Amino acid sequence: MPNREAMPVEVIILTETSDIKGTVYVSKNVATNRQLTELLNANDRKFLAVTNVEIYPKNSNQPPKRYEFLEIHIDSILMVHPTSQALFKESPKTQEDIARFRELRAKLNQTKPF
Repeated sequence: MPNREAMPVEVIILTETSDIKGTVYVSKNVATNRQLTELLNANDRKFLAVTNVEIYPKNSNQPPKRYEFLEIHIDSILMVHPTSQALFKESPKTQEDIARFRELRAKLNQTKPF
C-alpha cells in the first residue's frame, strides 16, 4: 500500500562517479521548496532510498545501469535536483553549488542533536 503522506519526485543525483536519475519520496507535509532539503538533512537518515534508478557513469559511454530500488549513502551525494530543475552540463555555477553543498553537509555532520 503506498504511503499517503509521501509523494514521488523525479530527481537527478550527482555523485563523484555517477549521475543518477530516479524517484525519491518526499513528505506532503513540508513546504514544496523544502521537501528535498528536509529529506537529505534528516539527522536519523544515512541513506537515500531511490526507485526506478538509472545510473550514468561519468566519463564513460556505457549505457546506464537500471535498478528498481537503490539506497545511496547521503555522504556520497554532491547534489540533488528535481528533474524539472536539473542542469545537465557542469558549469562554474554548478561547481560552486556543489562546493556549498559539501560545506553545508560537513557543518551539519559536526553539529550535535539536541
